[in-house]
Amino acid sequence: GIGRGRQMAAAMALGAQGAWTGSIWLTVAESDTRPWVVENLLAASWTDTVRSRAMTGKPARQLRTAWTEAWESSEGPGPLPMPLQGIIYAESAHRFTRAQNKALSGSPVGQIVGNMNAVRSTRDVVFDIVEEWISVTEAQAARLSDGS
Repeated sequence: GIGRGRQMAAAMALGAQGAWTGSIWLTVAESDTRPWVVENLLAASWTDTVRSRAMTGKPARQLRTAWTEAWESSEGPGPLPMPLQGIIYAESAHRFTRAQNKALSGSPVGQIVGNMNAVRSTRDVVFDIVEEWISVTEAQAARLSDGS
């Protein structure tokens, strides 16, 4: 996912009019993400995500948890089709959220999670993205004008 200015600059260099950001906002100070889920996200690397149907029945990249492992296990029944898996997950998530169970609590999240290492303000995240985009774009423009 897009979470850095250089990624946004690359997308725009290829002709995009904009870029979609998502996961990067899960750990900002202003987010309503549960504190124990934020802890899981901040501790994760890009290898801690999995494309799974364990939450909704529809494939989605998400944080690997005991929940995703159980549903994807060869010993388990496998995820149910939509909307059944989502119904099961919603009821279960309500319970493990109430219990603040870190092992089961995950979130849909992209591989950008590996760059999410601290709770930061939305302002700081936006400014960092913009500043990096400007830096990368100016460097690319200079390379193009030099002919190299």
